[in-house]
Parts: sequence; structure tokens; C-alpha cells
Amino acid sequence: MSFIVTGAAGFIGANIVKGLNNRGCNDVIAVDNLTQADKFVNLADHHIIDYFDKVDFIEKVKARKIAKPEAIFHEGACSDTMEHNGHYMMENNYRYTLELFRWCQEEKIPFIYASSAATYGASNVFKEDIRYEKPLNVYGYSKYLFDQVLRKEMQKGLTAPVAGLRYFNVYGPHEQHKGRMASVAYHQFHQFRKDGKVKLFEGCLGYTNGAQMRDFVYVDDVVDVNFFCLDKSVSGIYNCGTGKAQQFNDVALTVVNTLREQEGKAALSLAEAVNQGFIEYIPFPEALVGKYQAYTQADLTELRKAGCEVKFKSVQEGTRLYMLELLKKFA
Repeated sequence: MSFIVTGAAGFIGANIVKGLNNRGCNDVIAVDNLTQADKFVNLADHHIIDYFDKVDFIEKVKARKIAKPEAIFHEGACSDTMEHNGHYMMENNYRYTLELFRWCQEEKIPFIYASSAATYGASNVFKEDIRYEKPLNVYGYSKYLFDQVLRKEMQKGLTAPVAGLRYFNVYGPHEQHKGRMASVAYHQFHQFRKDGKVKLFEGCLGYTNGAQMRDFVYVDDVVDVNFFCLDKSVSGIYNCGTGKAQQFNDVALTVVNTLREQEGKAALSLAEAVNQGFIEYIPFPEALVGKYQAYTQADLTELRKAGCEVKFKSVQEGTRLYMLELLKKFA
């Protein structure tokens, strides 16, 4: 049977398609919006059996004119936290997800969808509980609202498994099309190759330079969590992060040292990298004031309780792997 992956030409979607192929499944129906045509490269070396534009696909779903898949991985969404068009965000993220969910429940199709750590907003507790959910932007709200739908439907009883994964700071291959929304590691790779240094924000919100902390999770580990949800038929809302916050400084230093290593140069400490000009701190942008999470750390209690044993990579492990992949691509 086939699988449907929405957002298939996007970052996490493309990695899920790759993961399905690695499992021996090439019967993948890809759904996306290729108005930004260069995203096609994310699918060019993967196997799919068909492609639908996201608008055409949802119309077929509404008309019930599409074959039932084995499961749906719904990764398609606008993930730009700076998007100010609330109408677009709610239609694209909330309403679209709701339509797919209803179809999946009607046809008893397992449904795994992308939620987000943005649902927690300014909270400093990252546990899947409405008491700690305080979105700072309409993107976070669009994800939060559908999570509430799932909670209500779970109380009534589901006809097929539904899992919402609250992604924290995901990084890794196939994110090049995201522009300014690509990961810090991706941008720093190109900064170092161009200027011989990387950039981080100066201190803010009580943190010193580059010491703001996020839960950075490598995309291969995210794919493994998606497949856990599929294989074990779990339902619920689960954090998808490493469970450990690390400084942006850790990302920057790993980028610098991995790229220097490839030039045959010795690893540096953070102080050495800063003093020698390999890490530069820049002013915190006014546009992010009041909309920035300076600290995130996934509480993995519920995910582990569900039986997920994925071993998450540290920033140092994941970023090094990513730099080596980018070096192959941009050699």
C-alpha cells in the first residue's frame, strides 16, 4: 500500500520520504506546493509514485476522490514564525489539517502530523499540557488550535491512530529552500565558507552572548520518532526533541571546529574561537523582541512513556554529521 506525505518537498517531509524509501517503500504520494520550484531537488533523488499540488489534493480529499493510503504523514504547513497574514496561516495550517484529520478518521487511516514547540511560546515548561501552552505568534496558535481538536476527539474515541509531534529546533539535510527560516547550523556553514566566521545574537533575556538555549534535534531522529508512531499505532501529542537544551554557542563552535578539521586545523575552545574572530556576536533584532524563545527543552516523559526509545544525537554529534553532508553537497 502507498503512503501520503504532505509537505513532501519540504524539509522534514523530504526526509520522511527518504526514510520510507530506506524501509523499502517506494509507493509514496507526494503533496506540496512547488510555486517555489527549486524545492523539487528535495525529491529528485527519492522515489515517489505520484505528486499532487496541495490545493488539488485537499479538493480531492473533500470530494472523497482519492485512494485510501496506509497512513498519512502530514508535514505540510507554513512554518514562518514571522508570517503576519493570520487568514493565510489559519487556512493553510489549521483548516487544512482539520480536513485531513476528518478524512482519516472516516476512512480509518493512521495520521501523523507536525505540531510545534511554538505552541509553548513564552512558557518555560515544555510539557504537553494546556497550562503551559502560550503561543507568541499566529503560527504557534495555528498548531495549538488543532492540538486542542485532537484532545477533544481523543476523549470521544478515535477510529484510527493520530499522533501530533511537537517539533523543537530541527536541523539537517534538505532545508536549503527555507531561506531565513533554515537552521542556525545551515546559515553558519555558509557564513564560515564565505567569511571565515559565523554569527550569533548578542545576549538577551538574561542570557550572555550566544548562551540562549534551545533543544536542537537532528532530522534523522525526528524521522525515527515519526516511524515509531506509525509502527506502534500511538495516539496523542508528543514532544519531539532531544530533552536537552544546548547553547547556540555549542552549534557555532561545532560548525567552526568541524570545518576547520576538514582543513587539517586543530579544534578550538569557545573562548579561542571568539578571540580569534571565528565567532562574531551581532545585535539582537528588534523584530524578534517579545516573539523569541530564548530557552526550550522538550519534556520527553510522555514520549518515553509511550515506548519510544529513539536515542537523540547531541548538538555536537548532529551538527558534525550535518556539516559533513553539506561539504559533500557544496564541495
